[in-house]
Amino acid sequence: MTTTQLASPKTTEMDPRAKKAAHGAFTGFFLDMYDIYLPVIALGPAMIYFLSSEMPPAQAAIVTSLIFVSTLLGRPIGALIFGRYADRIGRKKVNLIAVSGYGILSFAMAALPGYEAWGIAAVILFIVLRLVDGIFVGGSYSAASPLAMEYMPREKRGVWGAYIMLGFPAAFVAISLLTFVMLQIAPADGLDSPYVQWGWRIPFIIGGILALLYVWWYAVSVDESDLFTKTGGTKSPLKTLFSGNSLKAFIQVFVLMSGFWLSLYTVTAILPSLLQSQVGLIPTQVTVLLVVAFVALAVGYMVAGAVSQRIGRRPFLVLSGFGATVVGTGLYYWMLAAPPESFLGLAVLVSAIVWVVVWFWGLTTTYINERFRTGVRASGFGLGYSVAVIPPSFYAFYQAGLERFMPFEFTVLPLLMIGGILVSAGALLGPETKHIEFTADPES
Repeated sequence: MTTTQLASPKTTEMDPRAKKAAHGAFTGFFLDMYDIYLPVIALGPAMIYFLSSEMPPAQAAIVTSLIFVSTLLGRPIGALIFGRYADRIGRKKVNLIAVSGYGILSFAMAALPGYEAWGIAAVILFIVLRLVDGIFVGGSYSAASPLAMEYMPREKRGVWGAYIMLGFPAAFVAISLLTFVMLQIAPADGLDSPYVQWGWRIPFIIGGILALLYVWWYAVSVDESDLFTKTGGTKSPLKTLFSGNSLKAFIQVFVLMSGFWLSLYTVTAILPSLLQSQVGLIPTQVTVLLVVAFVALAVGYMVAGAVSQRIGRRPFLVLSGFGATVVGTGLYYWMLAAPPESFLGLAVLVSAIVWVVVWFWGLTTTYINERFRTGVRASGFGLGYSVAVIPPSFYAFYQAGLERFMPFEFTVLPLLMIGGILVSAGALLGPETKHIEFTADPES
């Protein structure tokens, strides 16, 4: 059976429940991304709290990366577990369980003692909690996004899918501003400073409160997907996913998303450190610069969704992947080799880099959901989105290998080029999807 069916009539009317589902998916994704970047942005200035003062810099860097990567590695596990159940028992129930899980874990992490009190056990426990937290995060978007997309008319999926993806830049901006404010209230200056001892806990506590409030709102405001209800669930979603046309779709999405993730890391993981080490900015300037860039990116997401709705997902992704490879790499090289002297000029350049390299992420929710049939959509979306994160997560090792052939600061450029090429290649491997209509297809 084919993955989906083409609809003959246009279905432009919005179900009143669709907007609530979209707002629920956006807010859930905002909370997911907020949670993901907590250890990078909020805990970053207080990382000494979990590290030994005698720990060598290389070892400290590994521990720090493990705290972040453990969450990322937990996401595909969560997509595997929760995506399967979202295709069996319902998207709404699974989302409520998943968000409750990482909301409670946020409070647990905020209460952790540091290295001075528990030694290496504190670090190990924190990493384990982040891994479990990532599992719940992977479960949340595997359920909420397919539910929202299944309510959307096909003529509106591009824009509304981009709206859901706004949760990422919105969360990045929110947590950056919150951390900035907390550092003004409780400065970070050594192990005994206010921010290191208690200030970093506040963003974690706020994240937990927001998650639990969201659970209450979602429970009373968002209805289960009608399409899922009509199917009655799939008995063996993973078996169905990894066979026939669904398997082909998964492989194609994996290639595409590998490019998405690798390109993204050149901005979210590598760019901030380069702005300090190569451009010479202080941390406060980097924060302000990235906030400006990610506000601009939010506009880029909506533009991407609207453009793809007009010209098609496939040509948009092919062209934007090519743009990241050529234009994005060129702009990145300009920043590294001869950055503008004025802060305004640098802000414009960095915003342009972030836009060109990341704006196609605005299609993620829409396109991946369009690639899978209703019976395996949650599993396909969750795993297709998450599993591809694993190879790009080792970007630091790739940079170390590339350093044999070029200066370290320029090793980001080949990674960006490869990421863009994978985006274009992944799109070329798949069909056009903007005309596809979601149907209540049977399991077989």
